Amino acid sequence: MTRTDQPTGTRTVPRRKVLISGAGIAGPALAFWLNRYGYAVTVVEKAPAPRGGGYPVDVRGTALDVVRRMGILPRLRDAHIDLRRLTFLEGDGGEVASLHPHHVTGGVTGRDLEIRRGDLSDALYAAVRDDVEFVFDDSVDTLEQSGHGVDVTFRGGGRRTFDMVFGADGTHSRTRKTLFGPEERFHHYLGHCFAVFTMPNTLGLSHETVMWNAPGRAAALYAVGDDDEVHALLNFAHPEPPFDAFRDPEAQRALVSSVFADAGWEVPGMLAALRDADDLFFDAVGQIRMPRWSSGRVALVGDAAYAPSFLTGQGTGLALVGAYMLAGSLARQDHATGFAAYEDGTRAFVTLNQGLAGRGGATLFPATPQALAERNDRLRGLGALPSGEGRPAHSALTLPAFTPGR
Repeated sequence: MTRTDQPTGTRTVPRRKVLISGAGIAGPALAFWLNRYGYAVTVVEKAPAPRGGGYPVDVRGTALDVVRRMGILPRLRDAHIDLRRLTFLEGDGGEVASLHPHHVTGGVTGRDLEIRRGDLSDALYAAVRDDVEFVFDDSVDTLEQSGHGVDVTFRGGGRRTFDMVFGADGTHSRTRKTLFGPEERFHHYLGHCFAVFTMPNTLGLSHETVMWNAPGRAAALYAVGDDDEVHALLNFAHPEPPFDAFRDPEAQRALVSSVFADAGWEVPGMLAALRDADDLFFDAVGQIRMPRWSSGRVALVGDAAYAPSFLTGQGTGLALVGAYMLAGSLARQDHATGFAAYEDGTRAFVTLNQGLAGRGGATLFPATPQALAERNDRLRGLGALPSGEGRPAHSALTLPAFTPGR
């Protein structure tokens, strides 16, 4: 049960009520910290239950300090995948280089984590489920702000009023659209599209990724362990986002199949698996860039506010750090002052990590024959030992200590 009031001296005052839309990574992390600072928290999620599965994610640098302060770091270390090898292949399938993944990601062996997204989601949910209210299989329909709070109607038919509302509902945030307008205003397309799905591990891969490249095209198979399945990725350059395909899985399959129709290596088998995949996820590679992350009593966090794209490897890190900074900024301040402090304290870190996308794209997805040749020459010169130093952007923010207000 969630307490709805707290003592102050000899009297009892109501706890401020807040709603978080989205129970992925940023949402439960924000719920944890807001509850710590005395808020009565409700989380609404359109899925019928916490979402499992998903592509593995990275937790590095400042984000490690967040999960350490949450008390879930030991559980996450137990779930660490320990990816050991990343092999790049030529267009004809010949090997370019086989390296430790940290050479590309900027991770630090023995410190940084790579875990299944579902394992992180489970850990966050377990850390907060007994202290906050979760409402699954529902979502926000409308938001109406007034001087006393935010009146929310839910698609399930309910109506409630909250002191504040937070959008933690991902890159294609409905909360952001409601407050700030169409996604196109804030989505910065990075020139690629991708499809991910699972398929049989026919190559017997273990704790490794194998990536095939041709100019403007890449195919990868990612084995998180010794499982019978691998994660498949097909990425390709495209002049503009294929808007017509985003809501049509069959159009997505047709587009990807046409782009890779003449590709070699294991790609024909990947395309065959794509046709039958029941977990296909297709999207554009892009970033969300906004001049501000709040409006009135509503604020955005994680991908909804500043998705960096998977090219940075920092989507999860920004979600965790942003949730910590947002909740802490509200610990002892009203919403207007707190939201301003959240942006002031977090934006430079976000901008620095979004800037990693250029490096990630140049390494993973060279778009021209010359860029691919130059990339391959760089890879051949890297050697086989793991990297020992992280990228400065990962740890560029030192977490402040926040104390609860009254």
